[in-house]
Amino acid sequence: MVLLSSSPKRPTLPDYFHDWALVDVETSGLRPGRDRVLSLAILTLDAHGNQTGEFSTLLNPGCDPGPVHIHGLTPDRLAGAPTFEEVAPQVGALLSSRVLVAHNAQFDYDFLAHEFAHVRSWVPVSRRLCTLALNRLVGPAVPDLKLGTLAAHYGVRQEKAHDAQDDVRVLSGILRGTLGAAEQLGLALPLLECPPRQDYKPYVPKTPCAYRNPGRLTPDGPLVQGMKVAITGETKVSREELVACSVAAGLNMMTSVSARTSVVVTNDPRSASTKLRRAADAGVPLVDEPTYLRLLESMRPGQAKDTARQRRATQTPANAHTHTANIAPSASAAGIPPQRPATPATSTVTADRSLAGRRVLVLGGTHDEAAEARARAVALGASAAVNLSARVSDVVVLPSGETDRRMSRITALGLNVHHADWLLAPTPAPAPNAAGNQPDTADVLVRGAVIDLSDTGMAWTVAATWRQQTVCDVDIVAFAIDEREQVPGDEDFVFYSAPEHPDGTVRLAMDGPTEQAVTADLERLPLEIHRVVIAAAIDGAATFSDVGAVEITATCGIGAAPTARATLDAATTERTMVLAELYRRGESWRLRAVGQGYDHGLADLARSYGVDIAE
Repeated sequence: MVLLSSSPKRPTLPDYFHDWALVDVETSGLRPGRDRVLSLAILTLDAHGNQTGEFSTLLNPGCDPGPVHIHGLTPDRLAGAPTFEEVAPQVGALLSSRVLVAHNAQFDYDFLAHEFAHVRSWVPVSRRLCTLALNRLVGPAVPDLKLGTLAAHYGVRQEKAHDAQDDVRVLSGILRGTLGAAEQLGLALPLLECPPRQDYKPYVPKTPCAYRNPGRLTPDGPLVQGMKVAITGETKVSREELVACSVAAGLNMMTSVSARTSVVVTNDPRSASTKLRRAADAGVPLVDEPTYLRLLESMRPGQAKDTARQRRATQTPANAHTHTANIAPSASAAGIPPQRPATPATSTVTADRSLAGRRVLVLGGTHDEAAEARARAVALGASAAVNLSARVSDVVVLPSGETDRRMSRITALGLNVHHADWLLAPTPAPAPNAAGNQPDTADVLVRGAVIDLSDTGMAWTVAATWRQQTVCDVDIVAFAIDEREQVPGDEDFVFYSAPEHPDGTVRLAMDGPTEQAVTADLERLPLEIHRVVIAAAIDGAATFSDVGAVEITATCGIGAAPTARATLDAATTERTMVLAELYRRGESWRLRAVGQGYDHGLADLARSYGVDIAE
């Protein structure tokens, strides 16, 4: 493992020279579009790292400030502060023509985008850089990647955590140090394109329905809370009012029609709308607006969706034991092999652990040869890297690997370089410069391995990373599925165009061009959700032979050290791959590394889980 210098160093690579706008926000909650910014700080740097501007302010959000015990921003402190509308021109000028930088940048960017949308404008940022994602690539010798830990590593004094002005000052020191470490490794910066959009509108999350879907509306039958309802065509009552009344009554209002739709409301059943065509194909009943309004007046109560957190809150010691039966996950409708019995991850590894604690990068070879080498390294107790980082201890060079552009960096760093036959009888040399390195405590999982997830009350994140030189686009998606191995509704498919479940329990984040993550609040998921399946799909005609391996890590909390990691290879012809799944086991949750690939595309994978995909 390589211990890189933590002293700030001016970068020399051309791609590292940008004008930067370092940003930190303190907010009333965690959901952009619903919660508001309470405090904002911006610090601007030129391409050489010199400070060129600074701005900070409290903001009056016009709402409850949320967790005061964390940020200390009481209503009294915020009462005299300006609104975002008052400072928006100044904020926009500081952000314009600069790369936005933040620690967990999607969070800060999304909040700023929605604040600008509230004032009928757009955030003037075309690219952003996440220092959390950059440090995941660098792999510094630290126990975790939280702001305070990185500040200590890069020699930056932190005075007051969760204070936007101090946090952005600390961030400037972390950025300088991280750029120097990244340049030593020859890493491309994980800059994400996010062009300004004049048509950006405030995100209004769909109100989640609190009731289970009871099925179809029967002829002359009552509406029941939880029914899925779609509306098409002109209505006498405004569409907004009709939807609001329906949601208030406990119905699940849908924007599309599928086989699980309970009823479609239309005043013109002979029109050629897409919704009516799908309703006819699926046999979904139709009602006109007057009938629907009459049925709304006599709504029948539905069955509430419970979550594990709600269930425990209502249990008494006398009946708590009745909910501890094991629920074994069943075989997937997508063709995934049946689950193996849940076993500790260590039981799937061979007795030879001669490479335990090592991190091995494989260069060159065919796709199959490289996959075999990575599998062998993992079987010997190592973790398999997909990019060069400060934690890589050994490099295995297969045929043509000597021409890899990273070899010059590997030589300069003094890493242990081996031929392929080293993996047959490895004799690990001391890791270079390893004295200051923190050991990686994450469980290394092979395909099919399972670990228990601790119940901390925090959301779990499964992040996927692939080779930086990948030329094709890879999309990470998630399916929240029930006991039938189907999504209860199309909203349970989380992907790039719908990156958040309506109730916020499953979210997709893009942290860099070659890294995406799915975060699941397992305790808040409805009990009807038995599994969250996380998959990768390649856009276009490329296959996983063009991408190579995908590494996944499971963490609990922003910047926390990984609990588990796995490096998964699909076959050469496959275009989608199920990476991992989070599944219920009694009252707890488990993670399984899957690594099952398919030749078909994302649309076919989504249909296999019951998502209604238009042709």
